[in-house]
Amino acid sequence: MVQVTPASADPATSGLPPLDLLITAPRGFCAGVDRAIRIVELAIEKYGAPVYVRHEIVHNRFVVDELRSKGAVFVEELDEVPDDAPVVFSAHGVPKAVPFKASERGLTWLDATCPLVSKVHRQAERLSEQGRHILFIGHEGHPEVIGTLGQLPDGAMTLVETEADVATLQVADADNLAFLTQTTLSVDDTAGIVAALKHRFPAIQGPRGEDICYATSNRQAAVKAIAHQCDAMLVIGAPNSSNSLRLVEVAEREGTRAMLVQRGECIDFDWLQGVRTLGITAGASAPEVLVREVVDRLATRYAIAEREVEHTIEHMVFKLPRGLAA
Repeated sequence: MVQVTPASADPATSGLPPLDLLITAPRGFCAGVDRAIRIVELAIEKYGAPVYVRHEIVHNRFVVDELRSKGAVFVEELDEVPDDAPVVFSAHGVPKAVPFKASERGLTWLDATCPLVSKVHRQAERLSEQGRHILFIGHEGHPEVIGTLGQLPDGAMTLVETEADVATLQVADADNLAFLTQTTLSVDDTAGIVAALKHRFPAIQGPRGEDICYATSNRQAAVKAIAHQCDAMLVIGAPNSSNSLRLVEVAEREGTRAMLVQRGECIDFDWLQGVRTLGITAGASAPEVLVREVVDRLATRYAIAEREVEHTIEHMVFKLPRGLAA
């Protein structure tokens, strides 16, 4: 583990109470989020504004507002997109019927689905072709779950949210089951559900590799690495961001109280009373500018000393769709 300590304020000269910040690395944007945002930006450059985006491209209000200022128009359903406008599908993925309908209408469309989510979609298709019923571990109503369930006909997949759900599952053929998972789940919770599935259905087939994405796993591991050194932790992210909410849960499970904040102005200084060492991380859809905004806001009340705690170095990059790549 590498720790880097930049210059910081001196409590003796500033008159402010001291606060040590442990800032996780990795944090913030992942390769899938970077790719999705770039697709929208390049689509605006290529086609001109407006470019429509079905659902929030990623779950972060700051990112959405920035893209809106550049010419993106966010809608919930394809019916809201005019016939002559280009449309981008969000990083979370969409049911198979959505691009089919877009093509039927003759729309120009671009798919910003994270390649790791697309990998799960392809696995679902292969398993279904083998005659297996799929138990999909995820959170009901999340866009990624809706998109994944929508890859197959109704009834081909059953959603499993908790270990308790496993005990009540009714399946037609226990010897022809498979499981897949949402990419942004808690690593620990998912392991428990998978163990329960394997215990109840010994013949169940799992994915070829880990479905939970590298960025989700790495950010959770980075939180675990510093949690015991912190009095509290701030997680920068949106309340509808699954991976950000999981980071709060991971910190709390490690015994550290944690709070989700969207940006600097959201900090509850009363909640920070008595905190001397504060952990900071950011969900995979939160840009680094918000991390700096939070640190700057803290510096108005504290003499801060920053340390970046590096847990894993990430090198993942995803290719852009044809027609947009330089």
